[in-house]
Amino acid sequence: MKTALTDEAARTDVLNRLRRAEGQLRGIQRMVEEGEDCLKIGHQFSAVRKALDSTYLRMTLCFLEQELETRMQPDASQKDDMDDMFKNLETMLARMR
Repeated sequence: MKTALTDEAARTDVLNRLRRAEGQLRGIQRMVEEGEDCLKIGHQFSAVRKALDSTYLRMTLCFLEQELETRMQPDASQKDDMDDMFKNLETMLARMR
């Protein structure tokens, strides 16, 4: 069975992040067309890569959380503990970049 991102808030978050990255990419295209300085364009590429990396991380954690909840069916207390753990995990992994 293939898993889809079913949490509506998580899906909205991922889509909003992707839309921002899309806007940044359009900005880079415009900069290239207008002959902007390569260093400035490079900075924008770096920003887009970071945005996509953070979006991928967020989506991966949402997937993992969703799968664990489905398989383990935690009670409310365990769910709160899992939420805290995932927030900490996201913070730790974001620092690796």
